[in-house]
Amino acid sequence: MQHRRIGCTGLKVSVIGLGTWQFGGEWGRSFTAEEVSAILAAARSCGINLIDTAECYGDHEAERLIGQAIRGNREHWIIATKFGHRYTGLFQRAEPRTPADILQQLDDSLKALGCECIDLYQYHSWPDSQFFDDDILSVLLKAKDAGKFKHLGNSLRSAGSPAQLASSRRRHVECVQLVYNRLDRRAETDAFPVCLEQDLGVLARVPLASGWLSGKYRLGTCFAENDTRSRQKPMTPDDPRYLQLQRVLAEVPDHLPAATWALAWCLKHPAVSVVIPGCKTVEQVLTNARAAELVDPAHPLAVRV
Repeated sequence: MQHRRIGCTGLKVSVIGLGTWQFGGEWGRSFTAEEVSAILAAARSCGINLIDTAECYGDHEAERLIGQAIRGNREHWIIATKFGHRYTGLFQRAEPRTPADILQQLDDSLKALGCECIDLYQYHSWPDSQFFDDDILSVLLKAKDAGKFKHLGNSLRSAGSPAQLASSRRRHVECVQLVYNRLDRRAETDAFPVCLEQDLGVLARVPLASGWLSGKYRLGTCFAENDTRSRQKPMTPDDPRYLQLQRVLAEVPDHLPAATWALAWCLKHPAVSVVIPGCKTVEQVLTNARAAELVDPAHPLAVRV
C-alpha cells in the first residue's frame, strides 16, 4: 500500500480508502456487524487506513457498524465522517444545521463510532448560505479545541462551490471531498487548481462512477428499490453517457480488473490524496486495493496505467 499526505492536515493516508454509504442500507442491501467486520479486516490487511462515513448513512447506522468493527484497534484507522444531515427514511434527509444541532450530531457520531476524537470532520453538502455561517464555524472550532475532532473538511455538493473552495483555508478547512472519476473530470478545472494552491487534501468520491466503471453493469440492469442507483435515469444505447462509458472501458488493459484501473487512473492527478470507493464484499476490497500496486513508490504521484 502506498500513502500520501492529505494536504495541510499532515495526515498520511493509504491512497485507497473505504467508502461506507453502503453500510447504511441504501445500496440494495443491509449489512450485519459480522460482514462489516470482515470487510474492515480485509481492508486493514491490505494496508488501507482511511474510513469515510457520514451521520446519515442510516441514522448513524454505518458509524455504529464501523465503531463495533474497529473496537480495540482504533489507533490503526483514520476516521472521516460528516455533519449536517439527518436520516429520516430511505433516501430522505433533514438538515439540522443550527450550532446546537452540529454539537449534538458530533456527540452522536462520537458515541456511534465509540471513540473520543474524529480525525476528519466534514461539512456534508452545505449550500453557501449556510457554509458561511460564522456561528457554526465558531462552535466547530471550540469543539476542535476541546479535542472532539482533529481536522475540518468539506464534502462538496456534486456541482461544487467556487466560493467555498476559494475560502477554504480562511474558513479553517484543510481538505475537500468531491466527485472525480474517468467519466466526470470537472474537478480538474473547477477545483484541483485551487486545492493545489491552498494545499488542500482531496478525497475523491464516486471514483467508480457508482459501479459503472467496474464493468459489471450492462444496459437494462435493474437495481433494487432500496439501491440509490434505481433513482438514476436509465441509460439507452444512444445515450452519450453510455457511449462514453464504452469508450472508457475499452481503454482498460487486459491484465487489470476494470475497477482497479479506474481507481489507479484517479490517482494519476497530483491533487488527489485518496480515492474512497465503496464495497460490498471482501473480494471488492482486494480488487480496489490492487490499484495501489500501480503507484510508483519512487515517484508517489506517478501511476503506471
